[in-house]
Amino acid sequence: MVSKRSLSALARIKRDIYRSDAKIGRFLSVLALSGISYGLYRGIQDNYLAEILHISAFERGLVEFFRETPGLLVVLILAGMHRFTENRIFKIGIGIMAAGLLGLLVSNSNNPGKIIPVLFMVLFSAGEHIIMPVKTTISLDLAKPGAGGAALGITGAISHAGNIAGLVVVTALFFVFSLLGFERTDPAQFQGVFAAAVALMIGAVFIVLALQESAVTVRRRRFYFARKFFKYYMLEIFYGSRKQIFLTFAPYVLILQYRADTSLIALLLAVCAGFGILFSPLMGRLIDRVGYKVIMVTDTLILILVCFLYGFAHRLFAPPVAFIVVCVNYVLDSIISLASMASNVYVQSIASSQEEITATLSTGISVNHLISIFIALMGGWIWKVTGIEVLFSISALLGILNSIYAATIKLEPRR
Repeated sequence: MVSKRSLSALARIKRDIYRSDAKIGRFLSVLALSGISYGLYRGIQDNYLAEILHISAFERGLVEFFRETPGLLVVLILAGMHRFTENRIFKIGIGIMAAGLLGLLVSNSNNPGKIIPVLFMVLFSAGEHIIMPVKTTISLDLAKPGAGGAALGITGAISHAGNIAGLVVVTALFFVFSLLGFERTDPAQFQGVFAAAVALMIGAVFIVLALQESAVTVRRRRFYFARKFFKYYMLEIFYGSRKQIFLTFAPYVLILQYRADTSLIALLLAVCAGFGILFSPLMGRLIDRVGYKVIMVTDTLILILVCFLYGFAHRLFAPPVAFIVVCVNYVLDSIISLASMASNVYVQSIASSQEEITATLSTGISVNHLISIFIALMGGWIWKVTGIEVLFSISALLGILNSIYAATIKLEPRR
């Protein structure tokens, strides 16, 4: 039962951060359900690729190339929806994610090989990328002036809470499966998790359909580039490069080099999401307090250490110690990624309308993915030819360049 103190705290958060006329209940509920579903999916994704589909490190780069292609095309996809409201696009994106998970569930039961599951992963990714910019815009639109960072922090915290729930379920299920004598590569375990993810995402679909179309009425231009956002586009290129190396290959370092099983990967992801709940609102408020520029410049200091340990822990420590170091490193990696919301606040500070914010963010996602899909391809090749040391050293260099460029941004007066 929810205590009066908890209800009072929730009322205070709504009063301090969101507009008085904002209806946030259903929107945040959809984020929670889809977050749980995504946690289930994310908890098994890398082990499913490595142990069920037998995707090698080089092939993992190829898979990521196709999986991230919708991110490159999102600006064109959203251009085709330029007459739709943000809420309608949000509904479409959630529906596509549900279809992708349902396809994975069905195809996994029919021994489809590698191609068909990857195609459904691409479909799921398309829905995920469609909702990225509109989710941010809806959050910013619901916020009071000057509280955009805090609103994004709350949105991120709810998503992380859902992820934790899904990841903890994966950890518990695979632990129980191991006690029951299941082999770690038994497809039936993954089938059950896909089924649960589908059920939750369908629940999110029913709730999102009830969102009122009048809640957010922003309409976007068909295609949008503006000179004043040039530095934002460049930052997205740097961020997309270093992010993709971590997103694609960090779990594979744990799985292929340290033999981490599904339960452990899901547990690590749950820990990362837990820190996300704690640090996402704090990061949002920190951005509002010290400014987006400071955050964008300083996050690289930790990134350099993270890259170094990913690439060289196995050379510096004994295997058991190196494994623990890399696991801790994985969590640090996730905390650093929270700083990426600073660029969204930067866009808000120089944009002249909500329409311009959404158009710019969708273009930024495409710019981000233009480089990241090629980094995924090159990363697999670099790992295969030179090893992980060079791969993560390149990521550290990209992070340094990102901070140097962020230092050239001129702060805009608060609007």
